[in-house]
Amino acid sequence: MTSDVSANPPYELVEGWEQLPEGYAHLDVADVAVDAADRVHLVTRMDPRVIVYDREGRFLVSWGEGVLSPRPHAITIAPDGTIYCVDEGEHVVRHFTADGEPLELIGVPGAESATGHDGSISDFYERVGSITRGGPPFNRPTKLAIGPKGDLYVSDGYGNSRVHHFSPSGELIRSWGEPGTGPGEFHVPHSVCVLDDGRVLVADRENDRIQVFTADGEFVEQWTDMQRPTAIVVDPEGLIYVTELAWRAGERSWAHGPIDGARPARLCVLDGKGRVLGRWTSEGEGCDPGNLLAPHGMSV
Repeated sequence: MTSDVSANPPYELVEGWEQLPEGYAHLDVADVAVDAADRVHLVTRMDPRVIVYDREGRFLVSWGEGVLSPRPHAITIAPDGTIYCVDEGEHVVRHFTADGEPLELIGVPGAESATGHDGSISDFYERVGSITRGGPPFNRPTKLAIGPKGDLYVSDGYGNSRVHHFSPSGELIRSWGEPGTGPGEFHVPHSVCVLDDGRVLVADRENDRIQVFTADGEFVEQWTDMQRPTAIVVDPEGLIYVTELAWRAGERSWAHGPIDGARPARLCVLDGKGRVLGRWTSEGEGCDPGNLLAPHGMSV
């Protein structure tokens, strides 16, 4: 990887970190989360759905078979150690114990909200454009974040254009957002993160920006030095990390129009005001060690 903005400290690839047991494999790794004991949880799109490693990459346990759909999208670990999995394929959020035993369910499995979204459209840009209105939870939700008081925020998603705010017990408090490019509007809200001061950051992926809201959903500002942001996380020092998806030549951006040249995937570090402190891109093939092909989730 190469850095186009200086940053400190530097980061180095730990090659061979993941030590899959014999007979195990996985397809897409949709997201990753680290618990208080430094156990690393992967949510994947092949059974077993959730794979857990220690800090050194040694396999510990797996779970989720027969519970999560073939399209889980995100995983979040709560301060009490319980785990939320956003199940895009079933249009729900599933809550588990730290050992993977099911707890509460938010949403109705298989029941997508009415937003106008037409999943049969093959062109992604046009499919996003088929969403004509924001709807209730959920239509292909993407990520859950937990606020400082335990409130839950869910970005929703591929088939909706909203953020949903729930109480700690899962009761819907409010929703905000409509399809579009203006303040408070979204084209694929792909991730959500809550800062210690209560600000809610939303990765408005297909609008190439991060939008910032109050805890009650009031628009504050937008950070536009972004490229298709897919995940937002914050570290204990308040640094904000963002994964950015590639653009391929010929694709269309809602913010920039037709893309005339390929733009590689990136990893970005921001301060709490949205200023870029560091950014890394890839050289060579996306699948080469240390490079980014389609970064989709992140944890620190």
